[in-house]
Amino acid sequence: MAITPHLFEAFLKCPTRCWLRATGEPPSGNTYAEWVQTENESYRIEAAKRLMANTPTAECDPPPGSSRREEAHYSAENMKIAKWRLALDMPIRIELRSSRGDEAQTSPPEISQSLLTSAATIETCLHAVERIPSAGRGRLAQFVPIRFIYRNKLTKDDKLLLAFDAFVLSEMLGRTVSLGKIIRGDDHTTLKVKTPALAGEVRKRLGKITALLASPTPPDLVLNRHCAECEFQARCRKIALEKDDLSLLAGMSAKERERHRSKGIFTVTQLSYTFRPRRRPRRLRDKREKYHHSLKALAIRAQKIHIVGSPELKIEGTPVYLDVEGLPDRDFYYLIGVRIGHGDSAVQHSLWADTVADEGKIWREFLALLETVEQPVLIHYGSYETTFLKVMKERHGGIEDDSVMSKAIGSAINLISVMFGQIYFPTNSNSLKEIAGKLGFSWSGLNPSGAQTIVWRQKWERSQDTQSKQNLVTYNLEDCQALERVERVINAIRLTGKQPEDREGNPEIVNADDLKPDYPYRFGNKAFAISELEEINKAARWNYQRDRIYIRTDKVVRRAVHGTKAKPSRSLSINKESTWNGPLACPGCGRIGRKMGTASRILYDLRFSKRGIRTWVTRHDYAEHHCGHCHSMYGKPEVFCGKSMYGRNVVCTVAYMLIELCMPQRSISSGLNRMFGLGIHEREVHRLKGSASRFYELTRQKILARMVKGGLIHADETSIIIKRKRAYVWVFASLHEVVYFYAESREGAILDMSLNGFAGVLISDFYAVYDSVACEQQKCLIHLMRDLNDAVLDHPYDEDLRRIMTSFASLLTSIVLTIDRRGLKRHFLRKHLTDVGKFYRQLSRTACQSEAALKLKERFEKNRDKLFTFLNHDGVPWNNNNAEHAIKAFARLRRVIEGLSTPKGIEEYLILLSVCQTCKYMGVDFLDFLRSGEKDIHAFAESWRRRKRPSPTIPPTSLPPDAIPPSGGQP
Repeated sequence: MAITPHLFEAFLKCPTRCWLRATGEPPSGNTYAEWVQTENESYRIEAAKRLMANTPTAECDPPPGSSRREEAHYSAENMKIAKWRLALDMPIRIELRSSRGDEAQTSPPEISQSLLTSAATIETCLHAVERIPSAGRGRLAQFVPIRFIYRNKLTKDDKLLLAFDAFVLSEMLGRTVSLGKIIRGDDHTTLKVKTPALAGEVRKRLGKITALLASPTPPDLVLNRHCAECEFQARCRKIALEKDDLSLLAGMSAKERERHRSKGIFTVTQLSYTFRPRRRPRRLRDKREKYHHSLKALAIRAQKIHIVGSPELKIEGTPVYLDVEGLPDRDFYYLIGVRIGHGDSAVQHSLWADTVADEGKIWREFLALLETVEQPVLIHYGSYETTFLKVMKERHGGIEDDSVMSKAIGSAINLISVMFGQIYFPTNSNSLKEIAGKLGFSWSGLNPSGAQTIVWRQKWERSQDTQSKQNLVTYNLEDCQALERVERVINAIRLTGKQPEDREGNPEIVNADDLKPDYPYRFGNKAFAISELEEINKAARWNYQRDRIYIRTDKVVRRAVHGTKAKPSRSLSINKESTWNGPLACPGCGRIGRKMGTASRILYDLRFSKRGIRTWVTRHDYAEHHCGHCHSMYGKPEVFCGKSMYGRNVVCTVAYMLIELCMPQRSISSGLNRMFGLGIHEREVHRLKGSASRFYELTRQKILARMVKGGLIHADETSIIIKRKRAYVWVFASLHEVVYFYAESREGAILDMSLNGFAGVLISDFYAVYDSVACEQQKCLIHLMRDLNDAVLDHPYDEDLRRIMTSFASLLTSIVLTIDRRGLKRHFLRKHLTDVGKFYRQLSRTACQSEAALKLKERFEKNRDKLFTFLNHDGVPWNNNNAEHAIKAFARLRRVIEGLSTPKGIEEYLILLSVCQTCKYMGVDFLDFLRSGEKDIHAFAESWRRRKRPSPTIPPTSLPPDAIPPSGGQP
């Protein structure tokens, strides 16, 4: 099938439109589309006659009054010897094959392949061609294609159509056509266009059209902004409604549709189930709410109005509803509709301009109307009226700066800006026709639209048809009434969150913040509409049936139920008795206190041996003293600190089970009670964890200080949900240490606080916050490699992208081979700096055409100084695996604590996790370090290595005085 300008023009608007025209689909009817076609033909005939009248008769081809020439008359050979200066309606037919190497390289692979394997036949009839005679010997005559366009304003598509004509003409002549002309508008203005700059785009579109016409299946139907002027509008919209296609949502971009489709979301109904109400962060509460297409889809599915936040609509004065009609192509406003007041008492005015000269008159009449209104508040719908007020004020003036009219125009209310992102009507778009129609308003005309008004106005200008003028005035006044209807509903939503009482047909209003996630199955209490059903549901609960029903019918269940009710007791025999002779002087002020008597306390602890662990209970007898100076009691043994009755080895075991074994606190208390009979409660486990974290806070600070003084730090971050809020955990790691920190946000303040003074190399991913650290940077090449791989998988036919990835992979492969043989030594790695320079020179010479390849190229250029820093240093890795490995350790712990802890509890976990992971990086057993009572991991590691193995038994009383205190103690 031949490609014609008719198909090429359709493809510029929509591939489906091109397919339907090519297959001969009958139009479904569109008055505006039919009018545009008529205007094009009539303007082409008129402009051709005008152009021929300005050209001598002997220089026209065909001459006036003769028949049109055949296609063979305009062959390349005949045109080279032609004598005419102007040719009209020139028919051309060519067979196009992709034979030029440069063009094949600049086209996407699938397009180039289609042009190489199949011929594209092009049939066209150029509106006109101007022949410029040779300027001298050895110079060829020039041919300039001319296209007639009835509109006064041109678009890029109009220039591409002219470039299409120039491309076809150049292919026929076998030489470049470097210039084209467009004659446009009422004044027949001539615009010169340099067509070679658009030739590549034309060839690319031709390749896509060839592939489209060769395919046996039609393209995916997508509604777009050109549908209003398409002859197949009704047909496509009907199919889209049947499919519930995502393109029905007018504000959704093509990229967003593709993103949803990649997730398996193809319909508006499917999209509606993805909305999740989320609390806005505090930093964004003063900013405007973004638009949620999923909430729009939910409003359509539920057929309810959904609101987000509190819409702002403040009307203090008399509402003046404004709607303007004009001809955008001519920047001419000919009808101003004004409705003053509301309800039955409203007064309507229609200000009509017969010609452009009358535009200033109706503007002055509009200003005079505003002067008669007390405190006028202009209300309009959309940006067209906003532009109208600005343009008319500059064009015709007549407004003083401090006048009532100036204030009213300056504070005009655009209802779309009030609605956007906050009010979601159950309509596919936010057009006035759809929203007012959903609210019960109806227009008297059949399917009125802004495009239809252009047809009515042109018809009136040519024939002074009274009916056309009446249609325009009626349509304009009804728009003002519809505007009032929408404004009253929005105002009612703002005031009460409900629809107006006198509008019973309005959809129900729902606050999106009150919505709950629509999960079909979830734990928790369920509300029942009938109280009897709630009682029946209670009778089906597991505990109720087991304690009340099964206990009466099953002996095993009865014994199990009675057995679980027994509380664990702490009936342990005393293993040792000890007498403590405390100091006579007060530890606070140093004065001698008065002896108050003797007391005894029992300490429950664990004792480690070569073959196991056993409970160890010690009773301590001691003398209590009272200081008369500071009024404090002292004399209690040092193994007791606070009100806890558990020893240091119990604290160590709890910390080990929490961090190393990732056990929940409830499981720890249950396990210790079952195995050792300690009678420890879950709350006591929480207190012991806090005691251990306070003791090792200084250890974490020492670890961080040692890392900052070093030459290498890996950094990464991950999220955690706490009390339904998202927070973040940051990790800093070296080859020997790891520290974790908690932060409420992902901002870089914690980097400035933690890494202040660091002068080494920071290894991180491509998160921009890390660039704020004033040190050398090494970006993780594994992250970059994964992103490259995902990009190639998403764009399998992008040769530019694949070429860049192949070159980078080759470079990185040679570097990794050197690292495997020689290690991370600068002496052996510096030789690859030459390869890096070669890679970047080749990258700079690569002319990327696709968006993905351009983004990747920009990413390489932006991070040039941060991708290969490791080549200039000893012992600096090229990836961020150390930090990622530390993140995995936290992720295991996060599965247990996420959603159940608090920021303080998370910080306690992170302190102990920092100690645990640093012990692993140093090759030290975490439990042995805890039991040692040492605070410096490096010092413990040195002493631990000097011994073959740690001491199997460490009695509680033999620990250093600064060892881990029991719950409630101070380090």
